[in-house]
Amino acid sequence: MAFIIILMVVGILLILAEILLIPGVGIAGILGVASLGGSCFYAFNEFGSSAGTIVTVFNVVLIVVLTIYVLRAKTWKKLALHTNIDSKANMFDENALQVGDCGKTMTRLAPMGTAMIGNVRYEVTSLEGIIDPGTDVEVVLMEDNKIYVKPLQDDF
Repeated sequence: MAFIIILMVVGILLILAEILLIPGVGIAGILGVASLGGSCFYAFNEFGSSAGTIVTVFNVVLIVVLTIYVLRAKTWKKLALHTNIDSKANMFDENALQVGDCGKTMTRLAPMGTAMIGNVRYEVTSLEGIIDPGTDVEVVLMEDNKIYVKPLQDDF
C-alpha cells in the first residue's frame, strides 16, 4: 500500500511541477500521469477491483481539486509581471530636425543608441558600425521614424 501512496504523491508533484514550473507538455507531465496510472494499475493488480476503484477515484478527485486550487489561487498573480510599459516610440518633429544637423553621441551606437542633436535627445542608428560615446555625428537620413547618423570626419 505504501508503494501506491508513493506513486500517487510523486505523480501529483510531477504534474504540479509541469503546471507551475515547466511550460508545455513535457517529461514531468507525462511521468506524473504515468505515475498516477501506475498507482491505479498496481492497486487493481495487487489488491483487487475495490481497492483499484478507490485509488482511481481518489486520484481523479485529487487532480480536479488541485487543478481548481491552482487556477483559482493567486498563484498566477504571483508569477505574473506587474510592470507597465510607459515608453513610446521615437517620435520627433521632422521640421525641427534636418539632414545635415550635427550632434554628439551620449551612448555607444552599436548600431543604435542615443545622441544629443541640438538640445534634444534622440534615439539614432549608426550607418557605419559602432560609434563610441562623445563622438560628433551628422544626421544623414531620416525614414520611418528612424534617424541615421554617421561620425563627422575632420578635414585636413
